[in-house]
Amino acid sequence: MKKCLYNGKVITCERIIDNGYVVFENGKITEIGTDFNPSSFEGEKIDVAGKYISPGFVDIHCHGGGGSDFMDGTVDAYITAATAHAKHGTTSLLPTTLTSTNEELINTFEIFNQVKDMEYDGAKLIGLHLEGPYFSPLQAGAQDPRYLKSPVKEDYEEIVAKSHGNIVRWSAAPELPGSAEFGAYLKEQGILASIAHSNAKYEDVVVAYENGFNLITHFYSGMSTIVREGGYRKLGVLESGYVIDGMNVEIIADGHHLPKELLKLVYKSKGAERIALVTDSMRGADMPDGEESILGSLKDGQKVIIEGGVAKLMDRTAFAGSVCTTDRLVRTMHKLADVPLLDAVKMMTIVPARFVKIDTNKGSIALSKDADLVVFDENINVSMTISEGRTIYKN
Repeated sequence: MKKCLYNGKVITCERIIDNGYVVFENGKITEIGTDFNPSSFEGEKIDVAGKYISPGFVDIHCHGGGGSDFMDGTVDAYITAATAHAKHGTTSLLPTTLTSTNEELINTFEIFNQVKDMEYDGAKLIGLHLEGPYFSPLQAGAQDPRYLKSPVKEDYEEIVAKSHGNIVRWSAAPELPGSAEFGAYLKEQGILASIAHSNAKYEDVVVAYENGFNLITHFYSGMSTIVREGGYRKLGVLESGYVIDGMNVEIIADGHHLPKELLKLVYKSKGAERIALVTDSMRGADMPDGEESILGSLKDGQKVIIEGGVAKLMDRTAFAGSVCTTDRLVRTMHKLADVPLLDAVKMMTIVPARFVKIDTNKGSIALSKDADLVVFDENINVSMTISEGRTIYKN
């Protein structure tokens, strides 16, 4: 059945169309225009009353939400988290792992494979993002140090072989022995290689970039910065991200992990085309303030408190993870960092879609693309989320 969202401001990659409409059928966008005439349309008509009609949000780094984590190892956990994020406009999502045993990883692969083609009212799971286990112990952050190691060919080949072809992205530290070969292998496999939890120097980052590492995970978090050695300043991962023009970055734009001034700096320096907004959210996303949660696994994770829009350690001495949602990322960039709405949306849609190579079908409002759409107001409050033509959330 044909459907039409009309009387809205349609956000494309290049402009915002006033009094616009979007028609879709069989999960695909079939028409985009202005001055819609409801009386001549045969199908379902949805008047959005002047709100924005945006491409669906694409989150390429997410650990969980709604009280569940993707490492919980159950179908219910996957569906709960995906449904929680759909309420905030996410239509495409990369479930992200934590450093663990290979056995836990393989269990996650099996659960993902069960869920990915199921129909439920949640974000579409577009593949897996492995965060670890090839990280520097000096930048481990919340990653479990027991399972950190360097990349060995037999190990990562076995992981890929048992993933059912579902790994889309892999984050690792490029200064570890064997990392250049690992990056080249990922590139050959069509897997996005990303720098994370790394104590690398500029020279390491350049080699990594030349061997396929073209994204930096949660920019500013879990990475080396400039140090002095014998009076000489040595650049870390952070500065390398700015110096290498072709390097892409992702940021947790919740207004806490990076303050307004840093959000402005990253946007000014890298530009919208090289920035993906990500939630990097743990199970506390879409949960109320003041509630206790767990960072990591239910079995041996760390108790945290959700407070002021971020997860904190129980003694409030440090952050303990993001509880962000995609609508909030767009809102923060637009309202706090003064980024034009078109660019804020771009960094949450077509740019991350392009990074993980799903932009042929997703990430923008264009003819023949998937009807992944979000309706939101001036304050980026989501009232409707549509995935491949099907309404998965309505307020």
